Amino acid sequence: MSATEASTSFENITYEVKGSIAYITMNRPKVMNALNRKTVEELNAAFRAAKDDARIKGVILTGAGEKAFIAGADIAELSAIDGDKAGEFSAKGQQVLLFIETLGKPVIAAVNGFALGGGCETAMACTIRIAAENAKFGQPEVKLGIIPGYGGTQRLPRLVGKGRALQLILAGDLIDAHEAHRIGLVNEVVPAAELIPRCEAILKQITANAPLAIRYSIDAINQGVDTDLTSGLKLEAKYFALAAGTEDRKEGTSAFVQKRSPQFHGK
Repeated sequence: MSATEASTSFENITYEVKGSIAYITMNRPKVMNALNRKTVEELNAAFRAAKDDARIKGVILTGAGEKAFIAGADIAELSAIDGDKAGEFSAKGQQVLLFIETLGKPVIAAVNGFALGGGCETAMACTIRIAAENAKFGQPEVKLGIIPGYGGTQRLPRLVGKGRALQLILAGDLIDAHEAHRIGLVNEVVPAAELIPRCEAILKQITANAPLAIRYSIDAINQGVDTDLTSGLKLEAKYFALAAGTEDRKEGTSAFVQKRSPQFHGK
């Protein structure tokens, strides 16, 4: 294995680094990559490793096999949770997905198959969602007598609007990849064979830009989307000033004037 390639052992996921990309793959295909406590803990550890690794500029998250990205929570485990432990169960998942959302590095969900319940919620926590043509999305928790608990009631309306989110959550229906794209839940739909290559191409385009500018842009959008316009503009000005004080800004503007490709170093 070369210096630019590395892997870390987990039980329920795989974690590989190739060049500047970390590939995190949910690896429980026999149960359609369902989320249980151990998987959530490993997902948290993998993303923390990606955040701390200076080599890594972006992450691709996907599921093993062709049937599912993440088909939801592990129902066998979920059925054993009583009301007293449900809040803790929900809070832990929310904490991990919030960490993914605020990683400071772009995370692309490569959705191959079912993304239901916690799987849809995981995809929504990613920076960008690319779906294979066979992907299906939904928040069917009401059919189990519960509600989304990993952020679905909050992220879904922010992505697709309150009315559509209410219908999807209350009816518990599934939608295909093209409908998910139409309503703004996913960014693109591609043939299954092109899913990972397309995600890699998007990351290559993004990570050619200044790392700190990418991080500040993510932070400004995440923090500003739920504020009023005046507060959001102040937040943007704050991050604009931070970016303007970096060495990358000097390099970027100099390279533009000199008509050459910039060499960013995240400083």
